[in-house]
Amino acid sequence: MTGLDAATAARFMALTLGHLGREYPYKLDHVLDGPQDAQTPSALHPIFHGSFDWHSCVHGWWQVLQLARLYPDLPDAELVRAQAAQMLTEANFAAETAYLARPSARGFERPYGWAWALMLHGEMVQHDAAWAQHGNGFAAAFVARFKAFLPLQTYPIRTGTHFNSAFALVLALAWARQHDAGLAVLIESRAADWYANDRGCQAWEPGGDEFLSPALCEALLMSRVLGAGFAEWFDAFLPACASSEPRTLFTPASVSDRSDGKIAHLDGLNLSRAWCWREIAAALPIAHPVQARARAAAEDHLAAAMPHISGDYMGEHWLATFAVLALQAALDNASV
Repeated sequence: MTGLDAATAARFMALTLGHLGREYPYKLDHVLDGPQDAQTPSALHPIFHGSFDWHSCVHGWWQVLQLARLYPDLPDAELVRAQAAQMLTEANFAAETAYLARPSARGFERPYGWAWALMLHGEMVQHDAAWAQHGNGFAAAFVARFKAFLPLQTYPIRTGTHFNSAFALVLALAWARQHDAGLAVLIESRAADWYANDRGCQAWEPGGDEFLSPALCEALLMSRVLGAGFAEWFDAFLPACASSEPRTLFTPASVSDRSDGKIAHLDGLNLSRAWCWREIAAALPIAHPVQARARAAAEDHLAAAMPHISGDYMGEHWLATFAVLALQAALDNASV
């Protein structure tokens, strides 16, 4: 089973440090309320103006901080800590948080960026550093957003892109169980409302620009919510999985053009599926008939994606984060 190691951690840290502060090219998620709002990415976002877009910069920081914590003696870890001291300042976080108060920013980065913002905070507070608590107000702003929006969201979003509800709730729930019990209860309730009665998933995927599996993200969320009751739900949700059906979930996506940012999403799909399959296998009871197939599918997807983490900026600015998710799942579940 392939897992994260020091050499891979060093490679990913170096790769991501190379674009965390790279301002251009950059894709803004920004509404102009007037001519005064036509500003550069770094003027709008003093921390998260790199990595091609805001959310990739957020989870790029999550990634390098986690790797520096896990492998603190690597030379690249010292570079991460130095850049964090420079960028993750109280004033910079205040500016990032103030941006959220703009009337036109209500839906800014919802829900993908919201969830990664919480993940970044959860990583920051594990560090013994002057900046460790600087993201507290930033995280609180996203908690308030989740608590205000989730009761209003009548239906889940099931597409395999940034708008996917299940993926965001997987991340947000992991944070909330450590930091905000009220948000955790709300997420568990909405997950049950949206997904508890789902049966016979067809898994008509992937779409041409998806980097998440709607079916597997939903299953992963329900594994976190249902606990011991997950296997019964899973067997009804994907009843033919023990026969490797639907075939679409077991077949890595083919990527025809890695210079096209949307098509390059499919490398991320292979990585996120590897993560989901490993986590799902660990959540199922020992000797469940899907376990071996799930682990094999994870390895197949990981093998298809790992050679392509770098090489073109359209994938390079974000794929290492999803590789870390998948590789850490291997370590976390190695004894299962």
